[in-house]
Amino acid sequence: MRPADIEALVVPGRPALRGNLLLTPLKKPDLKTNAAHSSLRRVSLDGGESAWTHGPRDSAPSISPDGRWVAFLRAGEGKGADGSPQLHVMPADGGDARRLTSLHLGAGEPVWAPDSRRIAFTARVPEAGRYGTPDADDETPEPAAEAPRRITRMDYRIDDIGFLRDRMQRLFVVDALAEDLAEPEPLTGDGFDVTHPVWTPDGTRVVFTAPPEWGAAESDFRDVCAISASGGEPEVVVRGEGYSERPVFAADGTLFYFGQSFAEHHEAAMTGLYSATPEFGAGPVKARRLTDIETVDCETSAGPPAPREGDVLVAVRNRGAVELRAVPVDAADAPLADLPVVYADRTALRSFTLDGSVLAAVLATPSTAGEVVLLRDGEPQVLTDYSKPLRDKGIRPMIELETTAPDGYPVHGWLVLPEGEGPHPVLRVVHGGPFTQQDWAVFDEAQVFAAAGYAVVLGNPRGSAGYGQTHGHAITHGFGTVDVDDVLALLDKALERPDLDASRVGIMGGSYGGFMTSWLAAHHGERFKAAWSERAVNAWDSMVGSSDIGYTFVDAYIGADPEVQRERSPLSYAARIEIPFAVVHSEQDWRCPLEQAQRMFVALRRAGAPAEMVLFPGEGHELSRSGRPRHRVQRFDAILEWWSRHL
Repeated sequence: MRPADIEALVVPGRPALRGNLLLTPLKKPDLKTNAAHSSLRRVSLDGGESAWTHGPRDSAPSISPDGRWVAFLRAGEGKGADGSPQLHVMPADGGDARRLTSLHLGAGEPVWAPDSRRIAFTARVPEAGRYGTPDADDETPEPAAEAPRRITRMDYRIDDIGFLRDRMQRLFVVDALAEDLAEPEPLTGDGFDVTHPVWTPDGTRVVFTAPPEWGAAESDFRDVCAISASGGEPEVVVRGEGYSERPVFAADGTLFYFGQSFAEHHEAAMTGLYSATPEFGAGPVKARRLTDIETVDCETSAGPPAPREGDVLVAVRNRGAVELRAVPVDAADAPLADLPVVYADRTALRSFTLDGSVLAAVLATPSTAGEVVLLRDGEPQVLTDYSKPLRDKGIRPMIELETTAPDGYPVHGWLVLPEGEGPHPVLRVVHGGPFTQQDWAVFDEAQVFAAAGYAVVLGNPRGSAGYGQTHGHAITHGFGTVDVDDVLALLDKALERPDLDASRVGIMGGSYGGFMTSWLAAHHGERFKAAWSERAVNAWDSMVGSSDIGYTFVDAYIGADPEVQRERSPLSYAARIEIPFAVVHSEQDWRCPLEQAQRMFVALRRAGAPAEMVLFPGEGHELSRSGRPRHRVQRFDAILEWWSRHL
């Protein structure tokens, strides 16, 4: 796989299923337009697929309960409402799509009511005079000419979105069968963000998640709330123990949702399945956690819980895999070992949907970025072949590695080898997070590096997800300790192979992986020829105030003591770094802000280190995953040029 081959990364999104109609959004990078192209595809339950829409920016299909209509989002090429994703609806048996909304910043994913007529969704509503809207004088100022923002809270912005308090996410309901273009009024106020709306079984209310006290103060907690579909005052129906998301109702009115408990740990909190029976109008009820807090970590990006007769389907992270498990409705703190396996393999289940007894999913494997499958009796029936262009480029296999750290702790990871006998130069790539996992799916970065002749070592050191709560919490107030041991132990395990060259090893990573790269270059620089540190945390003291999540993240993971923050900061040890060091960052990164790169680069140059800085304009923290396609290719080119010089 070469850098420009990212165009072959065709990725299906969460499918929609009703009867024999199976739709999936399909997204891929387009270098010509320098944007992501997305369209809707119809997948036959017997295999094969065809175009349902042609894009270029269609997404989020949702089929009405009666199977007659398909709602989806379509974005145009203009500015404002014309260029933002707007709600559309079309007949399920084919025909023209009809636009339902014209909201300046666009609409969120559609959610059908039980009557197959109304649709709930969220949308960000801008203040007058911002984001291309007219002000009180009916003038539309350019961004640099907008009025100043008066900021009174710490949660005023977020990476990949921008400022928040002047465009809160509000709840809407529209009539999908109305003939005229809707100009809906929001059901909720402008003091808090609404997320994950879902209808009650009787269609009278919309349930959603929102911060405590309707956003009166900064909080990572989320309650489960409700409001009448015709308007009125919202109410809290379940008080969250931490973050709550993706509520869904069973037919009998039982509410299921994903939640985290912040009672003991604010960071690396395992996501569990909760259930409750709301009593609307009577105040919040207490929810019950169905899954074990130590061993079960639900993957919420795969979709909401899916109730069946007697159990609920959830995706779970487990040792680099994402599995589908069944949770009995009467379970209480059930451990992973007690949850029946619906599907589990050396794969990553990206999303799934259930209609009656028919279960469709998107599976990614070590050789595919995602295929639509039917899951029957624990076996996937593959319906699509979206990864053929990628496989034609040549995909190198993932070789599983297992070893132990110096303290005897088990360490798990993978090796991706290039073609040929070697000995090959080696790249130790550390993932971000840290509470996420490298998984059993094709990883474009490893494939590009392997195609260029490098052996790539990947893994999940302590602090990662997928190995239990104790594993995830192992580096709380301990960044740069046992995680370092695990990173190096896995590298040493790989270097036992005669086809790897231990004299030519590079270290690289992004975000937390960038922190680890900087830390290792300072403390174990003799192990590496050079370092590529990307979107890194280098200084915890400034991260507290400059990062969008710094005011909670740093205290949770590092602590509030300034001296400890300095001790845990790679910047404090920049003068120890002697190997060639690349500082790589995006100018609009608000998660690990640009000052983290600037401070490190200047410290390295002042100390005489052979350091270089690479800056990407117009990009945020997610450059390598969802940035502009040409920047993604240019990033790969810069990485390969760097390693060609130093390895």
